[in-house]
Amino acid sequence: MALLQFMCSVTPLARAARSRAIIVSSSRTAVTVPTVTKPKISPPDSNVLLGMSEEQLQQLALDFGQQSYRGKQLHHLLYKRRVKDVQEFNQVPLAFRTELQEAGWVVGRSSVHSSATSTDGTIKLLMKLEDNRLVETVGIPVTDDKGSVRLTACVSSQVGCPLRCSFCATGKGGFARNLKAHEIVEQVLAIEEVFNNRVTNVVFMGMGEPMLNLKEVLAAHRCLNKDVQIGQRMMTISTVGVPNTIKKLASHKLQSTLALSLHAPNQKLREKIVPSAKAYPLEAIMKDCRDYFHETSRRVSFEYTLLAGVNDDVEHAKELAELLHQWGPGYHVNLIPFNPIDGTEYKRPYRKAINMFQSMLESRKITVSVRQTRGLDASAACGQLRNEFQKVPLAAPSNDDIQPEPELEPEPEAAVAC
Repeated sequence: MALLQFMCSVTPLARAARSRAIIVSSSRTAVTVPTVTKPKISPPDSNVLLGMSEEQLQQLALDFGQQSYRGKQLHHLLYKRRVKDVQEFNQVPLAFRTELQEAGWVVGRSSVHSSATSTDGTIKLLMKLEDNRLVETVGIPVTDDKGSVRLTACVSSQVGCPLRCSFCATGKGGFARNLKAHEIVEQVLAIEEVFNNRVTNVVFMGMGEPMLNLKEVLAAHRCLNKDVQIGQRMMTISTVGVPNTIKKLASHKLQSTLALSLHAPNQKLREKIVPSAKAYPLEAIMKDCRDYFHETSRRVSFEYTLLAGVNDDVEHAKELAELLHQWGPGYHVNLIPFNPIDGTEYKRPYRKAINMFQSMLESRKITVSVRQTRGLDASAACGQLRNEFQKVPLAAPSNDDIQPEPELEPEPEAAVAC
């Protein structure tokens, strides 16, 4: 038996592609003992390296018969050197690179199909995915008084969006599919390459509803935090509201901001602007936001797109203040003047109306900010640039396509210091 244990211990894992049997004979019986093959790891997306953690990459190296430190080298090549092709992994042996390629492993980086640059420095990229779908990401640079640059990446979580908010260009372009985690992460890397600068902030506010793709969004969040080294407090996850998903997000106890796209101070008006609001009453949303604040100690930001003559009256501001005070502290309102898009009757409010709305909230002790409009000349509103290249909207999804992700088990997360 000692001989058996020795033989099993020296069998290389990379050669254990099929079960083997070692027969040990004695004077009385023959015992057949199957060799146990160590199970393969489950990467974030099959045969895609981007998005994998250092531990997963180390296990991958072991699975190919390499030393574990080769996995650390892969991690460095992916997230520090930003190498885009396996054959360019010059730090690892050629034989290992060849084996990876022959097994179908790829880095998982997409090409930039098109870009648009605004006079204010905002750059929107249109990424062409492996299946030829197009998805947008936006880089927004802001220089402070000291000359330091804060670079925010606005990333998409879906190809299109099934919720079809009435003022949103993304919904008008239709919905194709959810993005994989690596397809979200690569957007941040692409922005960094274009600006030749580190992304400091990430907002999940691009195309799509993040809560309808929560599993991949959380996987991308983990990768951006631990592998790309962007602090959790520097990331914001936005949602228009999908039943039960805010509770799921809170259970992960992330140190990131939740941004709820509210857009109206009452249920009736909200249903006109956001059709999906019919399935998620305002009272239920506010309760879940309050619970998120208590669970994570992270404030909730309410996004409020100002639409001229629709929801921008001072009476709407009064009603909004009353709603927020009713549900407690820890809230912030981010006013967003409407970014004009084709094919909609909505208009951007005048500056006077925006100022009056802001003043009314502040007079009622509501913390409020007005988002600086960026990229008006670069089609920077969600979905605008994609719609210029995709003239025919994608087919509308059925109700079955608009179901939230299945229940997720929370995993402990250690935030990178901000």
